[in-house]
Amino acid sequence: MTQPAQASIPRVLVVEDEDNIAIALDYLIRREGLEPERVSNGAEAMERIRASHPDLVLLDVMLPEMSGYEICQAVRLDPELKHIPILMMTARGSAVERRKGLALGADGFIAKPFELKELRSEMHRLLDKAE
Repeated sequence: MTQPAQASIPRVLVVEDEDNIAIALDYLIRREGLEPERVSNGAEAMERIRASHPDLVLLDVMLPEMSGYEICQAVRLDPELKHIPILMMTARGSAVERRKGLALGADGFIAKPFELKELRSEMHRLLDKAE
């Protein structure tokens, strides 16, 4: 008798340099039945995205070494990575910031502090779209 194939747990890479926000996101992601992973600077983010091909990237805009905008653009220009959904997060949630993120290829944009319901909804929307 064969075992049914287990669906893999979607992996979410959190790129966030503020520990308190990263801890809250880790908790929320686990509660949603997803597998979180975290890096805290831009250069490390690109390495991790290339190595692990996460199912979703939650990407802060303001990061040490490389901005979220630069990361988003680099992911979209890489044929092996361009399919990975990116949800950008920023404390500067102006319309200009949102347009810039979406123009560089982000799949979604959320202002911090974010409503948990909105974040959960966006994460699931992007994960469902990627399937």
